[in-house]
Amino acid sequence: MRQRPVKFGATPGSADSEPETAWWPAGPSILEAAGECQGNPATVLRALARATVHPPVPGQGSTVQLWEFLASLGAIDLVAARSVEPHFDAAAILGEAGKPWHPGQTWGVYAAEGPGSTLEATADDHGQWELNGVKPWCSLAGQISHALISAHTAQGRRLFAVQLDRPGIQVETGNWISRGMARLPSGSVRFASVKAKPVGPAGWYLERAGFAVGGAGVAACWFGGAIGIFRHLLESSTKREPDQLALAWLGEADRLLAGGAQILHHAAGLADSGALDAMHAARLRGHIAQLCGRVLQISAEATGPGPLATDENHARRVADLGIYVRQHHGARDEAALGRMVHQQHAQAGARPW
Repeated sequence: MRQRPVKFGATPGSADSEPETAWWPAGPSILEAAGECQGNPATVLRALARATVHPPVPGQGSTVQLWEFLASLGAIDLVAARSVEPHFDAAAILGEAGKPWHPGQTWGVYAAEGPGSTLEATADDHGQWELNGVKPWCSLAGQISHALISAHTAQGRRLFAVQLDRPGIQVETGNWISRGMARLPSGSVRFASVKAKPVGPAGWYLERAGFAVGGAGVAACWFGGAIGIFRHLLESSTKREPDQLALAWLGEADRLLAGGAQILHHAAGLADSGALDAMHAARLRGHIAQLCGRVLQISAEATGPGPLATDENHARRVADLGIYVRQHHGARDEAALGRMVHQQHAQAGARPW
């Protein structure tokens, strides 16, 4: 069955038009690969490597279309969205840094930190950098060609571009036991004297204007996963006459997703005008993460254990969304937002409401 594209101006269950992919010529082939994905990123990575045009980047007038595209991928297959989003993010980061983009490559972005894992970068007398140590949460490190990786230097954290087939790189995937994103391992990678090229000065990665925008793009993928859950809920409601509870669940899910679409649409406009800051991004991510959790809960209550036990696509989507949305850190991210609100008021007397 053909998957409808996600449109932020449309009702989640409505009969949408064909996707508008003219803004990025490779879009149709990536969507087609997502339909064949079945939780395996290989087909999507091959399609990305075949693309000869520059990946779309946010903040340049087409952010709505870009995020709708990511959401459409998420509604089809979250592994597809999880594979494409960091590739796009890397293109945006390299563009901000004034670095060239080369077709035929596939990219990831590894900037997470973890206990017991430290990656150090040092430069020799000729200004050549190398990486030593362990980097956690390196999704698809054994299947993509390049990555942007943050490492610690004497001046602070700095971003580096690395070709992942270099000697001295050891990908550790044996401890990836997740039921969600099961075929998209995100284990640690060990680096031993691996050559790397700096991308921006120390501290630039987190301070750049595009950092908040990139985080919002991840939320668009989560939102697409929630759309996929909703479509299953809607289809389930047609198999028998829905009672009042079924209609209430359906109505609540629709309301939540309609609100999420409006938030994403508004945030995309802010991104294109250069006004999407860390506070806006934190609000957006929190809203979308919360609605994903509630849509998962509604789906479970409304459809029971049957689809989770017998419907491969639905069970995989539930598991994939459950782990993907945990890139939002719950109350810790809410505390970070609260800190921004508090500091803004303390420094300028500003009140958000």
